[in-house]
Amino acid sequence: MLAAAQRLRRSSDFAAAIRGGRRANRGVLVVHLHPTGTPEPSRSPLTRTASKPARNAGAEQESAPVRAGFVVSKAVGGAVIRNRVRRRLRHLVRERLAGLPAGTTLVVRALPDAAEASYARLGADLDAALAAARAPRKSARRSR
Repeated sequence: MLAAAQRLRRSSDFAAAIRGGRRANRGVLVVHLHPTGTPEPSRSPLTRTASKPARNAGAEQESAPVRAGFVVSKAVGGAVIRNRVRRRLRHLVRERLAGLPAGTTLVVRALPDAAEASYARLGADLDAALAAARAPRKSARRSR
């Protein structure tokens, strides 16, 4: 099980990671990796009240935990299958969290074929997707 501070629970957190992060599709998984955590709206320097002391945003970001969330839709299967896939993914991600930089947000989305995938295949696909998401971008467009 992931610690509460390491889990994504709000839809806004998922949306921020998906919109602002890098996406990599490998095998039966899609990984969205947002390299730096964004400050929560309630902690933004523009919205703080006079009763709250000012904080150093850089220090918060350095100490921010790596957070992970999982998306396993009904297309994967029934509730039992979805929960089995989610448990496997959660266990695999927990082992890999230490290798990600502090403040990183990770969303792992299972594709329908993940229901039949073995634990070893899920692990291999997760490793490949994380490596692809962390790799520097290649210039896809050529000048004409």
